[in-house]
Amino acid sequence: MKYNIKVTKTQESRLSSMDFNNIPFGKVFSDHMFVTEYVDGEWKNPRIEPYGPITMNPAAMVFHYGQAIFEGMKASKYKDGTPMLLRPELHAERLNKSADRLCMPNIPEDLFLQGLHTLIELDQGWIPPQAGSALYIRPFMIATDEFIGVGASQSYKFIIMTGPVGPYYPKPIRLIAEQKYVRAINGGTGEAKAAGNYAGSLLPAKVAKEKGFDQVMWMDGHEFRYIQEVGTMNIFFVIDGKVITPAADGAILKGITRKCIIELLEEKGYDVEVRPLDIHEVVEAYENGKLEEIFGAGTAVVVAHISELGYKDKVMTLPAVEDRKIGPMIKKEIDNLRVGEIEDTRGWFVPAKAPAMAGA
Repeated sequence: MKYNIKVTKTQESRLSSMDFNNIPFGKVFSDHMFVTEYVDGEWKNPRIEPYGPITMNPAAMVFHYGQAIFEGMKASKYKDGTPMLLRPELHAERLNKSADRLCMPNIPEDLFLQGLHTLIELDQGWIPPQAGSALYIRPFMIATDEFIGVGASQSYKFIIMTGPVGPYYPKPIRLIAEQKYVRAINGGTGEAKAAGNYAGSLLPAKVAKEKGFDQVMWMDGHEFRYIQEVGTMNIFFVIDGKVITPAADGAILKGITRKCIIELLEEKGYDVEVRPLDIHEVVEAYENGKLEEIFGAGTAVVVAHISELGYKDKVMTLPAVEDRKIGPMIKKEIDNLRVGEIEDTRGWFVPAKAPAMAGA
């Protein structure tokens, strides 16, 4: 279905004042945003408007009962200047799965995609040209009913906002296996990209940093033995030539980058295992000299190399990045696909191209 998306352009673009060589992550935003509201059982008034504050009633249910979900995406440019999106349909699909878990309405995937394409084509000048940088895309949905009472809202707002970003982790990071706090359990909201999941992670992340680590590696909520994911990404281990990543068992976010990496490795003939992974297996592999790499994977980081992993009183130091094979290869391939340096034979990347726009 083709939607009539009204476009109101900003009267004064901020693009000319942008220094793409100095981009603080998550603090700079592009000129426009896509907005639509869910009222009386349908999404209405889809539009592009200048980026800016939104007015909310203090009784809006999102503030009190936490119905808030989001996605994280990136737009890059091919070397010919075409703005490109990586598997955007999977993000639309995952957003709706998050909506289902939080008792929120689905947004039609074609509306999501048309709004996204229209916005990125309009603001493509905000895509940084530097290697490793991109235009970060944040679609999100919040409950807007003005009611203090536990229940699902009947009205919602959906927004897509964007902003240029540099590398999320410019250097390898140190992880610590969490032994007290839990991110998610099977049956909880771990598979949903829900705002509350991240609120609950802030204290453990703060404690980890006080101990000298960069991020928490979450463990299962029963025995604290089985590895789940990291605060900002999924995680992969290379043990004796095999690539292992924890199975998405209901408590782990099904990352789009994770999916891409698994498919890439399988195509290249690597032995990839998606299964429960016991921390004791990792420790044993380290002690036997078979723990070759650990790397994170996510939209913001693409691939983040792990330099050290702390578990109880042990700190496992990984080989230098230049001595690794798989993580650097994956990052290079995805980065080259993003800019069109190598051919996208899988059809993952699609040009951001809006249909004829209404309004002016």
